[in-house]
Amino acid sequence: MCKINPRVDFAFKKLFGSEENKDLLISLINSIISEQEQIEEIELKTPYNLADYRAGKLSILDIKAKSIQGVWFNVEMQISEDYNFDKRAIYYWAKLVTEQLSEGMMFKELKKTISINIMDFNFIPNREEMHNCYKIINTATGKDDKLHNIFELHYIELRKFKKTYQEINSVLDRWSSFLTKADKLNKNDIPEQLKIDKDIVKAISAVDRMFDEEERAIYETRMQSLADVESKIASAEEKGMEKGMKKGRQAGRQEGRQEAIKAIAIKMIAAGADVHTIIQTTGLLQATIEQLIANKKS
Repeated sequence: MCKINPRVDFAFKKLFGSEENKDLLISLINSIISEQEQIEEIELKTPYNLADYRAGKLSILDIKAKSIQGVWFNVEMQISEDYNFDKRAIYYWAKLVTEQLSEGMMFKELKKTISINIMDFNFIPNREEMHNCYKIINTATGKDDKLHNIFELHYIELRKFKKTYQEINSVLDRWSSFLTKADKLNKNDIPEQLKIDKDIVKAISAVDRMFDEEERAIYETRMQSLADVESKIASAEEKGMEKGMKKGRQAGRQEGRQEAIKAIAIKMIAAGADVHTIIQTTGLLQATIEQLIANKKS
């Protein structure tokens, strides 16, 4: 069985963001975007690089890539629950658009930018479907009119994936099965519904042997960091609910969660963590973190 959890962002980045595994990234992207926009080749803009993590740059965990058709992609795995993820997703999409301009492009040359957010928690309310796509449309017609078609944002909520192997009927189903059931998969006994896909077979074979001793230490540290954050948030939510009974249980829970997240951010600031690492760990907006930094200095 897989000993590495591919949903942990550090492991996800190496598995899908390495040059030798570009075929896996292409397969994953193609399982999410439309049939009309399928890609054949891709250039990694932020390839996996162990030196980044040696330097403490754990913020570089999203995958940026550009297809030969010129479409830009930002692919991110988010394992910790984040109530502000919608704002963060827009921020990362906008940042990738801005980076295109920094390469000397003019506005008319901006290419379509697709943000793919894979989440290990439920986020979109009142929707049972695990895959939801957002575009800019004309609210009067419900169509995009081809005017703002450079924007596209996908949410994949893995907790909503409930299919058995027998119910699998798409490539996205196979990738979702791999990501959610990795701990039950054995490369020597792969279910037939997954075995028919060479990319899934490669991913299952790669996931357990992709870390050397140093990388595994980084992975374990990342796992512990995520567990600590979740534990502190859970404790603060309980306290917040106790204090916030008069406001209602949900309000108290949310208040406690926000207090815990800010407390974690303050500790990270004191430890010298950079802004993007704090964003990656806590999900707070950059403006909020910068205000906490300013408050610490004053």
